[in-house]
Amino acid sequence: MNGDGEVGNEGVKMEEEVVREKLVFMWGYLPGALPQRSPLLSPVVVRLPASVGAGYSWKDVCGGGCGFALAICDSGKLITWGSTDDLGQSYVTSGKHGEIPEPFPLPTEALIAKAAAGWAHCVSVTESGEVYTWGWKECVPSGKVFGDPSVGGSLEKDVFERQSSFLTEQVSPRSQGSRSSGGTLSGTESRAGGEEGTKRRRISSTKQAAESSTSGDESLSALPCLVTLNPGVRIATVAAGGRHTLALSDIGQVWGWGYGGEGQLGLGSRIRMVSSPHPVPCIESYGKDRSSALSRGSMNSEGQGFRVPGSYVKGIACGGRHSAVITDAGALLTFGWGLYGQCGQGSTDDELSPTCVSSLLGIRIDGVAAGLWHTVCISADGDVYAFGGNQFGQLGTGVDQAETLPRLLEAPSLENMHAKIVSCGARHTAVITEERKVFCWGWNKYGQLGLGDVIDRNIPSQVTIDGCVPKNVACGWWHTLLLAESPT
Repeated sequence: MNGDGEVGNEGVKMEEEVVREKLVFMWGYLPGALPQRSPLLSPVVVRLPASVGAGYSWKDVCGGGCGFALAICDSGKLITWGSTDDLGQSYVTSGKHGEIPEPFPLPTEALIAKAAAGWAHCVSVTESGEVYTWGWKECVPSGKVFGDPSVGGSLEKDVFERQSSFLTEQVSPRSQGSRSSGGTLSGTESRAGGEEGTKRRRISSTKQAAESSTSGDESLSALPCLVTLNPGVRIATVAAGGRHTLALSDIGQVWGWGYGGEGQLGLGSRIRMVSSPHPVPCIESYGKDRSSALSRGSMNSEGQGFRVPGSYVKGIACGGRHSAVITDAGALLTFGWGLYGQCGQGSTDDELSPTCVSSLLGIRIDGVAAGLWHTVCISADGDVYAFGGNQFGQLGTGVDQAETLPRLLEAPSLENMHAKIVSCGARHTAVITEERKVFCWGWNKYGQLGLGDVIDRNIPSQVTIDGCVPKNVACGWWHTLLLAESPT
């Protein structure tokens, strides 16, 4: 019996001692991983692989990218499953995300505490605060790469050798927008100084194969990389966007790397590629709304803005090409692509630096999530605010009109409900309430709302999970994962 409760000698179970089994449910679509590529229209239980051993259970869900899903077992293993092609190779080729959930072959025995995935890259955090990342090469910073047999074992070696002949498909759906250009290759290039020459030669030959085999804007997937951070930095959690990554340290400092062409790395410029982690200046930022600042009596001496409330960052989120962070005082800051209003600043301008969403000042924001073109946050009072693109009803406002300022959701289904957890997929949203209800809305072409059909919803709609208590929800790009407890 696990540590959640005990049974006394008399065999009497006290109510508070009921052992609850942790379950993972999935609905939606993982290309190639489902029978006949059929979407799952309603929640289906995901079985923990036998290979993790007896006595273990699920610990958390982490969403996933285009065609693959991530969750964590309480043994500390990262469990992945999803998209494979005819050769058994995944969209993320460095370590196969097979059709059946299995532990991902990370080059560490450390326990995995948190994980996240972008369109085609993954990032995980160990219990000791180290970060491993893999997937699209441009999303993987320079650092210690595990590809040599003496370091990563034969599996990683086999995967590495496949890469020179197999290029991952990087064509996004037409609606995703422009693809990257320039063919920047970061990650397994020979930047790390102490690596032996043989590894450098193998890496450069792979790089040449990529450059000669592609049109210039595609790059090979990279092997798992230990991200190099400043000495003493311990990461607590991570977020992954379309092609960028944010990491939050245990003292509330944000680090970022990857593609930053729309300002999604918050460094004040349109830097296209950041190949090593950089601190993102969040608390040092200022808001722009002078009227709000005046009413709060917090204008600085120049009268240009106001200092962001808070002393450190407690939450992070990455969308397709934008980012959001929450300070300990409950202030929401956004940065990056703004074309659909997803930065919530009342305009469609890109924000190159973290900027306070001034219309939410005075409302303590506790959680935030970001999709491809939209952002959803929840307040300490359990209210839901949404802004950005709304082509598929992903804002939940009842219409398909985009919102450039945060809009309070006043849906009848959420009346007397208090939102506690929020997650966004590419074009859909999921919320868990304090009342232990799950609601989804937005794009539903692949059943990613879990409502038994493929009809889009523009208002929050309840997902039925009989007999289970939802604990966490994590949206992948085209699917949704739910962690729930059920009495054994």
